[in-house]
Amino acid sequence: MKFARQAIPGIFLIEPDVHRDARGFFFENYHAKKYKEAGIEEDFVQDNHSSSQRGTLRGLHMQISHPQAKLVRVIRGAIWDVAVDVRRKSPTFGQYFSTELSSENYRQLYVAGGLAHGFVVTSAEAEVEYKCSDFYDPTGEISIAWDDAELGIPWPVETPTLSAKDRAAPSLADVMAKLPEWKG
Repeated sequence: MKFARQAIPGIFLIEPDVHRDARGFFFENYHAKKYKEAGIEEDFVQDNHSSSQRGTLRGLHMQISHPQAKLVRVIRGAIWDVAVDVRRKSPTFGQYFSTELSSENYRQLYVAGGLAHGFVVTSAEAEVEYKCSDFYDPTGEISIAWDDAELGIPWPVETPTLSAKDRAAPSLADVMAKLPEWKG
């Protein structure tokens, strides 16, 4: 496995070793010891699975009271995945990392707790699985507007399909007081 630490602390792009032969392929989707050796020390406690159509945008979401680190991968289709540093006083506050995750490139994205996360489906359909380091707490979740001009994320879609919650998401400036502080 290759673990590429990104410029924003708490983000890794992971490329598993995929073994192919006439039967198909095999790879380790998760290996706790290898992840810990790379600096990803969370114990994951919940697995989530979503299915979405082209143009569906989920995010930007995060948990405040029970921050969730996430390990995201696509098992069918492709997405444009985005993580945003919204930790107050962080040296990379307001910066984002984005990449394509697909069932063909096998990449995974690790997003530390305290970062906002979202994705948009770029294939006809996509199924996304992700591990979480804490249990979902609906009372501690916040959303940030996907198209917040302050963030300037170049999403590969102009008019995404959004949930009611994501359509009503406030700007980063409007949730600033709720955001966690950088602990370096």
